[in-house]
Formats: sequence, structure tokens, C-alpha cells
Amino acid sequence: MRIIRAAKVLTGRQGEVIVDGEVLVDGSEIVSVGPRGSAGEAAEVVELPGHTVLPGLVDAHVHLGFDAKVDPVTRRSPESERHLLLRMAENARKLVSAGVTTARDLGARGFLDLALRDAIEEGLAVGPHIVAATRPITLTGGHCWYMGGEADDERAIRRVARENLRAGADCLKVMASGGMMTPGAAPSWVAQYTTEQLRAVVEEAEVRGKGVAAHAHAHAAIRSAVEAGVTTIEHCTFFTPSGHRFDAELADVVATSGTYVCPTVHGVMWRAREVYGPEMLDDWLRGIASMREAGLRLIAGTDSGFGAAGVDNPTDGFVASLEVFAQAGYGNAEIIELATVLAADACGVGEVTGTLAAGKWADLIAVAGDPLERLADLRNLALVLVSGRSVTQAGVDTVTASVG
Repeated sequence: MRIIRAAKVLTGRQGEVIVDGEVLVDGSEIVSVGPRGSAGEAAEVVELPGHTVLPGLVDAHVHLGFDAKVDPVTRRSPESERHLLLRMAENARKLVSAGVTTARDLGARGFLDLALRDAIEEGLAVGPHIVAATRPITLTGGHCWYMGGEADDERAIRRVARENLRAGADCLKVMASGGMMTPGAAPSWVAQYTTEQLRAVVEEAEVRGKGVAAHAHAHAAIRSAVEAGVTTIEHCTFFTPSGHRFDAELADVVATSGTYVCPTVHGVMWRAREVYGPEMLDDWLRGIASMREAGLRLIAGTDSGFGAAGVDNPTDGFVASLEVFAQAGYGNAEIIELATVLAADACGVGEVTGTLAAGKWADLIAVAGDPLERLADLRNLALVLVSGRSVTQAGVDTVTASVG
């Protein structure tokens, strides 16, 4: 048994703060959460005056093995699977170094995300719990085709979905629209699948109790994703040939459905703004603020692991991504909730993590200071527990980049 005491304990839910609180941990599980003295006695007591304890952070959209250098002519990646798996393991370590204790990997080739997920749970690698989608379902030659999930009709869609689930996928990912990162694929503002085809993905996932994440930039793709019943909409940029164009009526449809939205807010927005120009990025930021006002259920996710126009999105930039939400008008308590409770629920693991409560996994972080007052204090990590195992990796650096 171990007691962790701090000046403040945040359970994750907005407004739930225990001043001079403590968390009792037994192995991989939380036993109790309450004020000082409520846990009784324990063999080990960790005193953290001036610190805040809160749930481990959840990044709902990462690509630990994203390779932005795929060659569309040879249909091959220059990076071998063995080398890529090592990069993925290092990226997982970097996630933990930022206080992320759960991450949903929404696209990997060769089922490498499953291998890494299992290695972390076995203690063979350092990293967060991984919710793995394996190969994204996409059109032949469509967005991220090179990850191996190409399917053009309903029969093929169901086959790829079943193969992913048979391999051990925790959820499914489908490219409802095109994207700008794949040479030769349809652009972001073009839908790749019909509502009926997306519904086939949802049906296959539901049979096995799994969720579906839909990559959707285009207005038509966003609407189809909602109508098909996906669990989360990724990006949801309301993208058109002329840029981001927020649609209040469509946003109301999304809000009414209760579908979670991961706008993939990343911490390199300001650097990207210099590359792409202020108009597109400012429209995107206004769109996030508009989605909040419309009542959409937003969650935190960085889309880390890719590189575009010379701007990398590293896996350890999670806190910077949360600061962008603050720029869009979110309060710190709101931000912590969408980066813990809501993100865990959307990823399908809310019953076991995302909040500090008895019976849940001992996934927590301790930071010097008070992130309710200063969001930047989330960088001041003193402790990171993943299922009760201390995996703090702050200050460890390597020469490799997060981006493939």
C-alpha cells in the first residue's frame, strides 16, 4: 500500500478539488481518494507539499508510427517495421514524459501498435496504456492507404474491420474524408465513404463492443459520421476548398447526437501559423471556440507523429496543445476535464481510468504548483504512475525525432 499526499487532489471532474488530499494505491489500483488521514495507514507515504495530484492525461489521437515519407510510387515506406517499432516505443516513452498515461493510436501499419500495447502492459516497454485502432479503413489509394486498410465497397470494409478486430484492435478507425497528408489521395474536403458504408464499420465494431473513430474534415463526411453512429469524429474542421467554414446548423446536429469530437488541437499551432499563414489557422481556432459555444463534446488529442511543411508535431507536446484550448476560451478546469475524464470516456476506457476514484487503475500524475491556476504547471511533473508503476521519464532525451 502507498499513500500519495498533496496540497490539492483533482479527481478530474470539474469543480471536484480535495484540499490537502491523499490517494491510497494498492498495486495497480486506487483504493481510496479523500482528505488527509482518510486512507489510514500504509507502508509507504509520499508527501508532496505544494503539489497537485490529478488523473493521468489522455491523448485521444496519436500516431506513434506515422510515416510522412511514404513513397506513393513504390507503395513502400523507407522505414522497416522493426525500426519503426523502436521509434514507436520511443514515442510512447515521450508521451509518458509529458504526463500522458493513456493514448489512443489511430493508425499504424503491420499491427505494430498491438505489439507495443502488449509490451507496455507486460512491463517490457515504458509508455501509456494504448488504445489501438491498427490499420485505418480507407479507399484504395485513399488517405493513409499505405497502412494496409484499403477497402472500396461494403464487403471489403467489413472484411478489413473484422481482420483488425480479430488481430486485437481496441477500436476501429475509418477515413470518412480525404486528407492533405497523402499524395494522390482525395483532399480533405471530399468525402470518401457514404453513410451506409460508415454504418457497416460501426456495426462490425458494435458486435464486439468497440467504438469507431471517423477522420472527417468535409461537411458531408461529418454529417455521415454522425448519421452512421460513430463514437468520435476526428478533426471536424468543416473544411472546404477555400478553407475552414464553420457550419452552425451542422454543429448543432453533432451536438445533439452527443458524438465526441476530437479537433486534434496540437501544440505547434503557432509555428504552423507562420508556415500556412494566419487566415487558415485563425479560422480553425475560431471554429474550436464556436464548437464549444454550440455545446459539442470536445476531447483532447494532438494528432502527434506527423510532419507537414517542415513543422513537426512531437508526441511530448501535449501540454502545449492544451494551452491552445485556453486561447480558444476554455477555462483550466474545463481543459483538465476534456484531457482526462471526457477523453477516457470517448476512448472507451472511462470505466477504468480518467478519474481518481476507488477501483480504477492507479493512473495519476503529480505536478508542482496548481494547474487550475496555471495550466503550464502541468509541465512540472514530479510523479507519473501508470497502473501504479512509476514511469516518470522527464529529463530523458534522445536524438531521434517523433516524426517518421
